[in-house]
Amino acid sequence: MTKILLPGTDLSVSNICFGGNVFGWTADEGLSHKLISEFLELGGNFIDTADVYSAWKPGNQGGESETIIGTWLQKGGNRDSVVIATKVAMLETRKGLSAANIIAAVDDSLRRLQTDHLDIYYAHDDDKSVPLAETLGAFDSLVRAGKVRYIAASNYEYDRIAEAMQISEQNGFAKYVALQNRYSLVAREPYESDGAKSVVDFKLAGLPYSTLGSGFLSGKYRQGVETDSQRAAGVNEKYATPENFALLERVDALAKRHSVSNTAIALAWLRSQAGVHSPLASGRTIEQLRELMVDAQLAPEELAYVTGGN
Repeated sequence: MTKILLPGTDLSVSNICFGGNVFGWTADEGLSHKLISEFLELGGNFIDTADVYSAWKPGNQGGESETIIGTWLQKGGNRDSVVIATKVAMLETRKGLSAANIIAAVDDSLRRLQTDHLDIYYAHDDDKSVPLAETLGAFDSLVRAGKVRYIAASNYEYDRIAEAMQISEQNGFAKYVALQNRYSLVAREPYESDGAKSVVDFKLAGLPYSTLGSGFLSGKYRQGVETDSQRAAGVNEKYATPENFALLERVDALAKRHSVSNTAIALAWLRSQAGVHSPLASGRTIEQLRELMVDAQLAPEELAYVTGGN
């Protein structure tokens, strides 16, 4: 895998970030450990998780993904070989971005991950009930304490990123270095008009999520075909439109031309876009993981073709 230096940091990461939302959800601990090891074997080194993963699964309470990564590290995974990002704000028992919650939540995450520091710590959602100065002051204290190397924002709009950068500058606080917002071939807005502008204007790392449209762009969802997936109902409701199925046919054609998976084409298109550095993607099987690790290269005319010339 190609390695890139994230802007404003000394973090050299693979140009694909493995999403840990599947750990403890669709992949149990044993399979998750195999996925992480295979990811590193194939040249990856960037793993993303959150304290809320995977609280939505019946019987879970949150923190399962972090715990699984932590047991992988404890069993012999080399901490220095991985860049680990996690998030705070969306777990019901650690909700929001107050200073007290951030300081408590980071210790929970460090304990579950069995590490003494996080490489990137995200505000998982924009909590407008808390002054940005309070949130940023808390994050800054974690950086100064050595618990967190860099801070970042997820699901933030341009104006709020601008305000956050100004507050950090005025107070000497650590600044957000990355933005993680939704972006894919089937969900181009508001990233292209808002998120990418944040990345460019404030020299952030663009690390978009939901890059495969919850699996739609992998090609496993087809018109009139029932799909065996826990996400099928939500995916069909959100993405199953004539326009998106036509787009999928163009992705099919390019995948066939390059002898790669649809996943590889969707990620190749994404990496070519302004404001994208290392997109997130996840896989619940070794085969799916290997598909997303293929670094396909598309010519300019192919990049235009896949979107119908837009």
